[in-house]
Amino acid sequence: MQQATITKTSGTELNQINISSLPETGFLRIWHIIGNKKTNIPALIPISGTSFLNGVKSGKYPKPVKLGERTTAWRVEDIRELITNISC
Repeated sequence: MQQATITKTSGTELNQINISSLPETGFLRIWHIIGNKKTNIPALIPISGTSFLNGVKSGKYPKPVKLGERTTAWRVEDIRELITNISC
């Protein structure tokens, strides 16, 4: 899975959301969506995990899919649509 590109502009990091680099189908774990500073995964949607999960609970963000007992993920198609709607 490819990650969003990060460029530096005058000392400020800007996330360039490149939804075309996401696979057509599949699943994303939460750290692929909100990023992870420890492993240098840039955020597709730059919000905290709590804010994202509260948005899921309220229906603002897509519902996850349980892949296993302790594995939750989101469909790439749902996240792509969310990013498109946020960008408009």
